[in-house]
Amino acid sequence: MDEHVIRTYVRRPEVFVSGEGCVVRDADGHEWLDFLGGIAVSALGHGHAGLVDALRDQAGRLLHVSNLYRHPYTEDVAGRIARLSGMEAVFFTNSGAEATECALKLARKAQRMRGHPERTGFVALEGGFHGRTMGALSVTSGAKYREPFAPLVPGVTFVNRGDLDGLAAALRAEPAALILEPIQGEGGIFDHGADYLRAARDLCAETGTLLIHDEVQCGSGRTGKFLCGAWSGIVPDIATLAKPIAAGLPMGACIVAEGLEGTLVPGDHGSTFAGGPLVLRAAQVVLEALEGGLLDEVTARGEQFRAGLEGLHARHGLVQEVRGRGLMLGLRTERGPDVQKALFDRGLITNCTAGDVVRFLPPYIVTAAEIDRALEILDQTLGAL
Repeated sequence: MDEHVIRTYVRRPEVFVSGEGCVVRDADGHEWLDFLGGIAVSALGHGHAGLVDALRDQAGRLLHVSNLYRHPYTEDVAGRIARLSGMEAVFFTNSGAEATECALKLARKAQRMRGHPERTGFVALEGGFHGRTMGALSVTSGAKYREPFAPLVPGVTFVNRGDLDGLAAALRAEPAALILEPIQGEGGIFDHGADYLRAARDLCAETGTLLIHDEVQCGSGRTGKFLCGAWSGIVPDIATLAKPIAAGLPMGACIVAEGLEGTLVPGDHGSTFAGGPLVLRAAQVVLEALEGGLLDEVTARGEQFRAGLEGLHARHGLVQEVRGRGLMLGLRTERGPDVQKALFDRGLITNCTAGDVVRFLPPYIVTAAEIDRALEILDQTLGAL
């Protein structure tokens, strides 16, 4: 099995062949309730009729033209992202890591244009994950990700999450930018909280440091607002998106606030495949759904799910904490890997992150009944363990 595939993932033997809504099926006809969503990707679930119709239509029209030419969806999608985010302009990418690379380059160029070419460093937080390309990896915390590929890009300072004094000291050294996830995904569904995020925003303003919010996992509506930072009333200088933005097709975006839209000029940056007609047609379907009321559904289902998880926390000593917001939730338990495996055996797909947090990232179209069913499976599993 996987004889000619480089084995960078430990994969289960089941072969998934189809899905509908929040349900996936393997080649033997077994079904699972998918509360991982391709790791926060499948915003509209599986087999979404509107998405399927749009992609079939677009595949018969135009797949690729290069960024030297226009197609009908570029400004439409960029404009929708700008309206939903409260920001100004978009650079399309193929992934979250590419969006991070764009953000880092843009921050350095902006500092140079401000007359500070010496401001090339970055500050990042312990527990943060920003991608696996060399620049993105350089601002990603964790020895297991970094050590096999050292030396990385120099000039990165890591600060313990929650340590505002340490953050202030690091920013006084005048880096180009601070990069953080409002809710850390791979870091264990760790929500920094509004007070911390506002303090970080203020410190960046005081020190002339650009603020980058990595919203690859927590953004694009995952928490009930288009950008997670909006819950704290914050607009960053730069934000990155990916995962759910095109509902399963490879797409990311680096978005900038007003005043930074002219930082990158022709020749500064580019991408062969990014922003093509097929992926932007998919993103258009997602964004139309978000603007059409899906964000309210995410909020409602998230509140239902969170309340159910809090009930499990109260009943089961195995659970130490409930984390997250909207449809980005986690249960912290010392037996996280055991819980995740037992849930899969009972028909619920999740995963375990940061070693002890069972992570839930269901599609935005999840129903109240499906959340009740997931909670039932969780209750049975925790009781059995």
